[in-house]
Amino acid sequence: MKRLLFAVLASALVLCSCGNNVSDEQLAEDYSAKTDAIMTAYRTQVGTIMEDASLSDVQKQEKAEAIEEETIDQLVSTSLDLMKKHPKSPVAVEALRNVYYLADSEELLKVINKLDDSLKEDDFVQSVLTSIQSRLQTAEGMMFTDFEILQDENDPASKVSFSQYVGKGKYMLVDFWASWCGPCKAEMPNMRNVYAKYHGDDFDMLSVAVWDEPQATKDTAAVYGLVWNQIINAQKIPTDLYGIDGIPHIILFGPDGKILKRDLRGAAIEEEVSKYVKAK
Repeated sequence: MKRLLFAVLASALVLCSCGNNVSDEQLAEDYSAKTDAIMTAYRTQVGTIMEDASLSDVQKQEKAEAIEEETIDQLVSTSLDLMKKHPKSPVAVEALRNVYYLADSEELLKVINKLDDSLKEDDFVQSVLTSIQSRLQTAEGMMFTDFEILQDENDPASKVSFSQYVGKGKYMLVDFWASWCGPCKAEMPNMRNVYAKYHGDDFDMLSVAVWDEPQATKDTAAVYGLVWNQIINAQKIPTDLYGIDGIPHIILFGPDGKILKRDLRGAAIEEEVSKYVKAK
């Protein structure tokens, strides 16, 4: 699974307490019922696929990912539709919480801009707007945004900049990750495979540890065989700049530093790299 959170219904299930009148409570109940039905159908379909002995593991993954994409589209459509139809209801903010990290940035911005002014002043809505602006500034086709990290607070010489790796004439695959992140570690075999097959004069890789303790990063990197370039202790600096709301977030940069593809996962990582670089 790439990015669908099974906890997506968590906020929806408590929405009944956020409304001050019956209409908001009913709206919340209806929204919760719709998203619950979508997620139930998703789990049922994926469960059937995983139990199908006639399918290989690769086929199961491909089919499950296709269903996941359909489910994401349904969740986003349902949530944005509610926001459009009820721009003054606090339920619109809760719908936003469920899908802000899944929806297209430009489409989401249009919907948020039509919310009632009182809702747009909400701290969470403001944080989403800031994240959207960052994503738009670092969208595919844009040049990379540089940043500088002091990896060890006691060692001035540990300072490193993103531009030491990106925009230096090689395709650069960058993985923003953390040691505590299960999905991040699940992508490590894919990353190792890509590094082994493509690393050379035209291609390199970089892992950037965010929201993590430096020692935990080092220990986990050693266990999982991260032998490529690393930046540790980056915390929120790169995720704020690139509008990254969830990890892993894997980005392919061109030799000149242009962002070619964001949010790569699974087999799509090698598929994208192979468009530009020949395997060894």
